[in-house]
Amino acid sequence: MAIFDWLRSNDTLLGWLVISSVVMFVASLLIMPVLIAKMRPDYFTGPHAGHSVFSKRHWLIASIGLVMKNLLGAILLLAGIAMLVLPGQGLITIFMGITLLNFPGKQNLELRIMRQRHLRAGIDWIRRRAGSPPLQMPRQRNRKRGGSD
Repeated sequence: MAIFDWLRSNDTLLGWLVISSVVMFVASLLIMPVLIAKMRPDYFTGPHAGHSVFSKRHWLIASIGLVMKNLLGAILLLAGIAMLVLPGQGLITIFMGITLLNFPGKQNLELRIMRQRHLRAGIDWIRRRAGSPPLQMPRQRNRKRGGSD
């Protein structure tokens, strides 16, 4: 019964957790479809040189934009991780957070995530409903084991 005593003594914290859970759930329902629909269809196959929206801006604006984009990505990543145990679209939110972040090896991680059949089906469904074409995926190379190429 110690857990019930703890919950009674921390009712304010519990209330804030419930409120933040509801806010994250509603925000994920509103924001995720828009972000997914706005992705370029050739995001995984097209050229990535200068792919930042801010790259042709003044260096200060580009820097602020890059920081804000990464901040939003980090928030979505953390919210997605929380949504794995709270209501919401956890895996899709994690994926969208990763797409906004800049870090080495990002493209390989994104491709590994997108190759998960259930996540890809969900993203394709959202894009279809928004009238956006499906995301183009690069062909997966066949890896031979134990033989010579």
